[in-house]
Amino acid sequence: MTTTVRTRVAIVGAGPAGLLLSHLLAEAGIESIVLDRRSRAEIESTIRAGILEQETVRVLSESGASERVLAVGTRHDGIELRFEGEGHRIDFPSLTGRSVWLYPQHEVLKDLIAARLAAGQDLRFETEVTGVGDVETDRPWVTATTADGDAVRIDADFVVGADGSRSVVRPAVTGSSTGGYFREYPFAWFGILCEAPPSSDELIYSNSAEGFALISQRSATVQRMYFQCDPDAAPDALSDEEIWETLQARVPGTALAAGPVIQRDVLRFRSFVAHELRHGRAVLVGDAAHTVPPTGAKGMNLAVADVVLLDRALQALLLENDARLIDAFAETALQRIWKAQHFSWWMTSMLHTARDASDFDRRRQIGELRSVVESEAGQTFLAEAYTGWPHEGTPGRGSLSE
Repeated sequence: MTTTVRTRVAIVGAGPAGLLLSHLLAEAGIESIVLDRRSRAEIESTIRAGILEQETVRVLSESGASERVLAVGTRHDGIELRFEGEGHRIDFPSLTGRSVWLYPQHEVLKDLIAARLAAGQDLRFETEVTGVGDVETDRPWVTATTADGDAVRIDADFVVGADGSRSVVRPAVTGSSTGGYFREYPFAWFGILCEAPPSSDELIYSNSAEGFALISQRSATVQRMYFQCDPDAAPDALSDEEIWETLQARVPGTALAAGPVIQRDVLRFRSFVAHELRHGRAVLVGDAAHTVPPTGAKGMNLAVADVVLLDRALQALLLENDARLIDAFAETALQRIWKAQHFSWWMTSMLHTARDASDFDRRRQIGELRSVVESEAGQTFLAEAYTGWPHEGTPGRGSLSE
């Protein structure tokens, strides 16, 4: 027997995009139901990237979605590009007037889940979506099965796919689960969490003859670091000692603070943009719509930009019966998405060493890095993209307070 419920917006996916959208819609008086196949514990414990653009921080803090992002998150005013044994700092505020914040995605999710549950959000964990239909009408629906095996149907005015790169909503929008522009890269990141003090106050992006490494932080006692590896590498293939030898060899000139490795994983690199972002009364946002390599720190930030745009469009449609913004959503969102795709590809290509790279390729790459760090225009291009472009319809902002 199927239980049928009614809501204005059915949101599939309780990641940053889905939860933030439900929060912003609720602020406007638009109810929603959020479904996710994962448990709350799984969502809150999955470690993801932790760099937030200034506009992302502004949206989270000013909307009341997260108070901790400013209280606990750490403001970073630059990054270091390291090559040929020398570091070159890119100073964000002096170049753009903006900064970024180090605040891991799972902490953002904890904040969003707590805020939504406190507000009475209908948030259904461990609920598997099994179908999406009638998106070409003004009464689309979603069917799902709960952890207890109960069947549920949700009738809505709009369906949002915010359910990640394996989106079950995507076929209703694009006609295919894989329909999109796709690129896979010939390398991956071997990532670790370790118990150690920070090796640097800011992120270090290091290009070396041995391959790329990223030295990041998490807290005063736990750090996150990555190095370039083969996509088929096994996380348990290296000992702690071999991991530290690899990292240190790829960051010459910087003495790393080593410690026990408490988590390790291999992160593959893919770029993807769905052929369509919207069809009728269904739309894709976040990783359901696009994925980027992590080098440019764009994944979650791009999802937030999607949501800000979609929130305005759905308010106009559902509260004022004005379809102009939702009709323009895909074209407007894609402008930022492709800029982010280019920046992520550019940072990845400039910093990583291809397996078949020749001496010419290597020297050309160093020339490219020098063209960036020795030019104010080059540094500004990187800083503008890294700290993030203003959200559509939102003027540029100055620095947020610490």
